[in-house]
Amino acid sequence: MVRRTFQLSLARKRVSPPAILAILYALFIFFGALLLLMPFSNTGGLSFSDTLFTSASAVTVTGLIVVDTGSQYTLVGQIIITVLIQLGGLGLMTFAALLLSMLGMRIGMPQRLVLSDELGQTSLSDLLALVRIVAFVAFGVEAVGTALLMFVFVPEFGWAQGFWQALFHTISAFNNAGFSLFSDSLTRYVDDPVVNITITALFILGGLGFVVLADLNERRGWKHLTLHSKLMLVGSLCLILWAFVTFAAMEWNNPGTLGALHGTGARLWASWFQAVTPRTAGFNTLDYAQMHDSTTLVTILLMLVGGGPSSTAGGIKVTTLIVLILATIAFFRRSEKLHVFGRSLGIEEISKVLALTALSLFLVAMGLFLILLTWRGDFLDLLFEVCSAFGTVGLSRGATGDLDTLGRVVIVLLMFAGRLGPLTLGFFLATRSISRINYPKGKIFLG
Repeated sequence: MVRRTFQLSLARKRVSPPAILAILYALFIFFGALLLLMPFSNTGGLSFSDTLFTSASAVTVTGLIVVDTGSQYTLVGQIIITVLIQLGGLGLMTFAALLLSMLGMRIGMPQRLVLSDELGQTSLSDLLALVRIVAFVAFGVEAVGTALLMFVFVPEFGWAQGFWQALFHTISAFNNAGFSLFSDSLTRYVDDPVVNITITALFILGGLGFVVLADLNERRGWKHLTLHSKLMLVGSLCLILWAFVTFAAMEWNNPGTLGALHGTGARLWASWFQAVTPRTAGFNTLDYAQMHDSTTLVTILLMLVGGGPSSTAGGIKVTTLIVLILATIAFFRRSEKLHVFGRSLGIEEISKVLALTALSLFLVAMGLFLILLTWRGDFLDLLFEVCSAFGTVGLSRGATGDLDTLGRVVIVLLMFAGRLGPLTLGFFLATRSISRINYPKGKIFLG
């Protein structure tokens, strides 16, 4: 009866699916903060501001922290953070739909609309099938990742602690969260092949998007893949290779990063890890505060791009970047249509891309401006922090701990906006209107 009354109340108020999604995430962040504030969750001395920041970072799968996760939170608190990461990464409505489906309960149209918004889908017919694929892929990949990491952590910490370390870091990696139980993230494993391969494979798979993974599983052939999957695979590969070569070239002799490592193998492993992690993974095996400014700028750009739609990653998304590049090329070629892989893209996709990019840049600029009102530290460190929060990355050059109350609030809001997606927020704020008046065409000069 209460559930029906709540649904009727939402129906009367015409609450949009993006708004419901935003409310759900906000509620989980708040209650997560309350749970982490309990005496059984932390070792003492934490404020509500600390736990709220941690909860927001976990639900939005960002990884920025103001207190050390491994030492300031008990095992219960770490389990709560893990659950928040899993819920936030795979999606709250995804879990709800999976649970209702397992219980044999019908999922109504309002729930399907919210679910489609969360998964970034326009079709409602295949949503439940996609939800099952999401759950199967996520839990399957996490099981394999945990087993592989146990080969590293069990000999070092013992069976119980080693299993927990492997499970925690696997869930954090696959969901692109970047939370670590080590105060120095994964720097102690900078040249460990198992950690470097397993962790990066986890957040690459999580960042591709469940639609791509489902497409690969179903079609199993390049020619039969959808345009979206092809763009994601090619775009991700190009970004990774470009970042790998660029990072290695710029940091090879830097005594604060690659230059301090012994052997070519260790430097290549570190270059590979730092090339992949900025696109919303959040782990690091080197100190980003010691990197050259040029490398920092490349990292910021990668953080803004992010991963794929309907994935655990943030940013403006790889497909958005590709469409922007294609639109630019089409403009200089005087072409009215975009063509890629034997398909064409319409004006609607281009409009969405332009709106998403513009809104993303506005949010980053506004967040940076607000924090600068009271910030007294290095500008580049703060820019890095803001982009990391918006891209739900979690990398930091040390600015997180120096944020005041205003800074923390702005960073939390940026993480929240980055997880929901600027386009979702735009649809939430926008109102649909049909103009009844037609005006004569005008002309303006651009460029």
